[in-house]
Amino acid sequence: MDKSCSLERDGADIPPATSEVGNIIRRQGRLKASHRQVAEEVPVAFSYGGTTHAVMMASPQDIEDFAVGFSLCEGIIAQASEIEAMAIQSFPAGIDVQMQLSDQQRDALTARRRHMAGPVGCGLCGIESITEAVREFPLVENSNFTLRSEQIVQAAEQMWNLQLLHRATGAVHAAGFYQAHQSDGEILAVREDVGRHNALDKLAGFLLRGKGKAEGADTTRGAIMVTSRVSLEMVQKTAAIRSPVILAISAPTALAIRTAEALNITLVALVRGAEFDVYTHPDRIVE
Repeated sequence: MDKSCSLERDGADIPPATSEVGNIIRRQGRLKASHRQVAEEVPVAFSYGGTTHAVMMASPQDIEDFAVGFSLCEGIIAQASEIEAMAIQSFPAGIDVQMQLSDQQRDALTARRRHMAGPVGCGLCGIESITEAVREFPLVENSNFTLRSEQIVQAAEQMWNLQLLHRATGAVHAAGFYQAHQSDGEILAVREDVGRHNALDKLAGFLLRGKGKAEGADTTRGAIMVTSRVSLEMVQKTAAIRSPVILAISAPTALAIRTAEALNITLVALVRGAEFDVYTHPDRIVE
C-alpha cells in the first residue's frame, strides 16, 4: 500500500447518504401514514486531466475511496500515488471528481482513449469495445493461503453487523475485506453503495490508500466478501485487488466462474448461515 494524493474540496457539502421521506404503509390490514429512511443516489463524474472519463450513479459517501478504487479497477492506475492530486466538487446536480495523474499514467490513458475512438460504422469499434470489457487481468499469485469453513461463516456474520446503511434503508449493496489470521479473522472495512460494482470499487480504494485499518493490510492473505451476485466484473475487481478469494451471499454467473478459475481465484457463493458452495480452486477452503 502507498500514500494517497493531495486532496482538495471546494467547501460544498457532500449530500447525505440517506433522506427521510413520508409514505403510506399497510400493517395488520390497515393503511396509515408513516416515514422511513431511503438511500440517496447521485451522479458522480470522474475526470482525469480535465476530461470526463465516466459518470456513475452512486451513493454520495466514501468518494475518495470510490475515485481511487475505480481508477485501479479500470486499469488507469496501479498505485494510489499515481493520482497526484484530487479535487472533489459538489453541485446540486451531482459530484465531480477531478484527478491529475502522473505523467506515465496520463500518457497511457490518452493513448487508450485514442485507441478506443476507432473508426465508425465498420464493426471494429464493437470488437475493440468487447476486447476492453473482457481485457486480461493478472493471475492471483499462488500461495499457501487457506480459509477454514468457520472463518467464512464468521466473515458473513461480521459483514451483516457492519452494513449500517443497508440496515437503515434496505436498498444498498456492500463489499468488505476479511483479513484472515491463524485462528480467526476480522472484516477490516465495509463499503456500501446503491451499485454493487461501486461498493467494491470503494473497498478497493480504501485498501489501496492504506489508511486506518487498511494500513499494512495484506490483500493476498484475505477474502473479498460481497452481498450481491458474482458477475464477471466482480471477479475482475477482486483480481485487481489481488485477493485470492471472493465470498458472496448470492450466486455466480457462468462467466464469473470461468474467469475465477482462469485467474486462480477461489469463488465461494451462496454463503447462508453455515452453508456455502465452492465453485473454483476448492483447495483454499479447509475444515
